[in-house]
Amino acid sequence: MNDATMPMPYRRLGRSGLQVSLLSLGSWVTFHNQVDASGVREMMAAARDAGVNFFDNAEVYANGESETLMGQVMGQLGWNRLDYIVSSKFFWGLDRGTPDAPRINGRDTLNRKYLLQAVDGSLKRLKLDFIDLIFCHRADPHTPVEETVWAMHHVIEQGKALYWGTSEWSADEIRAAWEVAERHHLHKPVMEQPQYHLFHRKRVEQEYARLYADIGLGLTTWSPLASGLLTGKYRAGVPAGSRGAIQSLSFLREGLLDARKNAAVGELDAVAQDLGCSVAQLALAWVARNPRVSTVILGASRLAQLQENLGALAVLPKLSTEVVQRIEAITAGLAE
Repeated sequence: MNDATMPMPYRRLGRSGLQVSLLSLGSWVTFHNQVDASGVREMMAAARDAGVNFFDNAEVYANGESETLMGQVMGQLGWNRLDYIVSSKFFWGLDRGTPDAPRINGRDTLNRKYLLQAVDGSLKRLKLDFIDLIFCHRADPHTPVEETVWAMHHVIEQGKALYWGTSEWSADEIRAAWEVAERHHLHKPVMEQPQYHLFHRKRVEQEYARLYADIGLGLTTWSPLASGLLTGKYRAGVPAGSRGAIQSLSFLREGLLDARKNAAVGELDAVAQDLGCSVAQLALAWVARNPRVSTVILGASRLAQLQENLGALAVLPKLSTEVVQRIEAITAGLAE
C-alpha cells in the first residue's frame, strides 16, 4: 500500500520547464472498458491527493469514451488548471469509415487535415481549452515529416496544446522531426512515450541513448508492469477479469503466459519479499529509478490496485546496487 510519508517526486519533462509527477495515471484499457465514471473519479481524486499531476489519455482509447469520462470527472473535481497535466495522442482516428468506404484522411495518418481536426475533437471530449501534451501516437511513413511537424507547431501556436511529442517512434524518426523543427524555428518534439519495463528495455536504454543529451528528450513511459505480467497474476494462467481475459486484447496473451518470464517473475517476487514490497512495486520502482524517465504511467482498474502501485515510491530508496544486480541477474536474456 502507499506510504503516506513518501512525498511524490517531480521531474522535468526532458529539457522543458514543465514538472511532472514521477508516477502518473493512464487510462488505456481501464477507463470506460473496466472502470465506470464513479471509479474513474475515485481513482483520479486519490491519485491527485497522492501528488500525481499527470493524467494520460488518447483519442483512440475506448473509441473516445476514455477522454469523455476524464473530461467529465475533471469538471466534477474542479481542480485548479495549473495543478494538473493532461495528454492525448493522435494517429488511428475515431471515425475510420467502413472497409468498403474507408475515411482515408482520418485513419492511420499524421497528415495536417486529420491532426488539426483530431485535436479539436479531443478538446471537446476533455472539456478543456488546451491540452498540455499531445503525441503523435505512431510514426506515419506516408506523410512527410515536415507536414506533421508544421501541423503540431500550428496546434501549439493556436493555443490548443502546450508541448508535443511522439510515441513509439524510432530514434531516427524523432531526430528527423527535431531537425525539421530546428531548421525552421518551430516548436520541437519534447517527449516520447515508449513502452518500458524489465522485459522491454533496449529502445529506452540503447536506441534513444544519444537523444537525451543531444535534444533533451523526456520520457513518459507506459506499461511498466508489462500489461500485468510483472504483478505475478499470470503465473497460473489468465485470471478472470484481468487484462489478458479481455477479448479485444487477446494479442497480449501469448506474452503474458510466457513460461520463462513468469518463472523470472517468481524469482523477482523473492527479491520483493526481502524488501517488504510486492513484485509490482519492485518493478515500478525499477522503472522509476532510471533518471531518463520523466514519469511512469500507471494503469489500474480499481482503487486498491492504484494505491498499491503508488507504494512503489517507498521502494525506490531500497534499490541498492546489490538489489539491482539481483534483478538484472534474474531478467538477463529476457529483455527485448
